Amino acid sequence: MNNFTPEDLILYLYKETSPEQTAAIEAALEKDWTLREKLNVLKDAKNKLNAHLETPRLNVILEILKYAREKVIEEVS
Repeated sequence: MNNFTPEDLILYLYKETSPEQTAAIEAALEKDWTLREKLNVLKDAKNKLNAHLETPRLNVILEILKYAREKVIEEVS
């Protein structure tokens, strides 16, 4: 029985494993439900990382820059 690390599963998830390692991981996934669960957790994390991030509105950015500019002026004075 192979013990696969999270790093091994990440490589598998991104299709960066050798053909031999891919086959070994897939065979282990068929037999070991905890390994499948670990892979599912990593898949969910990957999907969340790839999810579209919203950008702040322009007026929010401008207000932050204005505040920062005012604080710099206060410190210089």
